[in-house]
Parts: sequence; structure tokens; C-alpha cells
Amino acid sequence: MTVQYDPNMKGVLFPNDKQGNDRRPDYRGSAVIEGVDYNISAWVKKSKKSDDEYLSLSFEKKGEGRLTRTGQPAKPQQVTEDNWATADFDDKKLPF
Repeated sequence: MTVQYDPNMKGVLFPNDKQGNDRRPDYRGSAVIEGVDYNISAWVKKSKKSDDEYLSLSFEKKGEGRLTRTGQPAKPQQVTEDNWATADFDDKKLPF
């Protein structure tokens, strides 16, 4: 009898190379939840009350980009001459 691996409701996280940017996640990975593929980002945080460490997680459907708290795609950020230095760019989407 052959048992097939079911990836549903499972995922993995790997240490992420932050490349000198502290805002990048400490861990990156993926999961399958109810048959949908998600990218996972995780940051190691410290509780202000108890000083315990915990993981803060972010899930993003693969291929949809960032989602807001309502589950809707985030509106593209308007980059202007005044805010270009602080704009949140996704380096992975650049064609070069």
C-alpha cells in the first residue's frame, strides 16, 4: 500500500538573508491552506510585557502580492519625488 503525501495544512519556514535590511523577514517560506498556496514571512519579535520572543507571521497568496487586513490586494504605492527614498520597493519584481 502506497501512502501519498498530502501537503494541505502544512508549510515550511527557512532563515532569510536580510541583506542588511532589518525590515525584511527573519524567515520566509510557504504553506498550503485549504488547497491554496501561500508565501509566509516571519519576524522574530520580543514581547514588551514578558520579554518573551515570538514569531509575527504574514501570509500572502502566491501570485497576488501584498494583501490588506481585509484580504483585498493593497493599492499600489504612489512613488513621488518627495517620498521615493522611503517608498517600500519589492526588489524581486524589478526586471534587472
